[in-house]
Amino acid sequence: MRPGSTKSWLLASFAGAALVTAFLAASRAQSPSESKPTNELTLAGLRPGRSTLAEAEQRFGTKYRDTPESSGDIQLWSDPCTGRSLRVEVDEQRVIQSVTVSSLGPKSTNCKPGEVKNPLPRGTPLATSRGLALGLKKARVLAYYGEPGSALPSTVQGAEFELLYYAFDWAGSDVPQVMEVTCERGTGRVRKITLAFPSL
Repeated sequence: MRPGSTKSWLLASFAGAALVTAFLAASRAQSPSESKPTNELTLAGLRPGRSTLAEAEQRFGTKYRDTPESSGDIQLWSDPCTGRSLRVEVDEQRVIQSVTVSSLGPKSTNCKPGEVKNPLPRGTPLATSRGLALGLKKARVLAYYGEPGSALPSTVQGAEFELLYYAFDWAGSDVPQVMEVTCERGTGRVRKITLAFPSL
């Protein structure tokens, strides 16, 4: 071995080790398990605890609101052809306390294939600010928000579901505190999302 070659080899080894160490550190920093917890502020463009019923009416109109099912503190927009719905619960000041989007509503037998009677969402997606929407897979929920605080079996209309529960109280008292995501057990697809300012 020529003089100086040992020194060059050692320098190259140290440089390589430093690159590997830096790469591993970056990978750990980007790992979902090491990332900071994520909370949610809005659903269907509405923020529980701040948005008002008037804002919901402006976004989704009043023509297609399901008034027979809406009374007092609960207002409902639904489409009898697709089974999709938007439900908001308000307090005495008409400030929205919870928002629920669902694809579990009853479907009319009088609808033609592909027919939509209530054009939800009228420009505002029935999704969270991070893009979680009805029909996406459970894996997307975990990618956006991490592991839930609890995951419990649930039955809706005789079908099996899994209820994922997230508590956001760690983010402060002025943000929505709870999110519940209902996933169909067989397909893993999201069928219902609730975001609430108070605890459910």
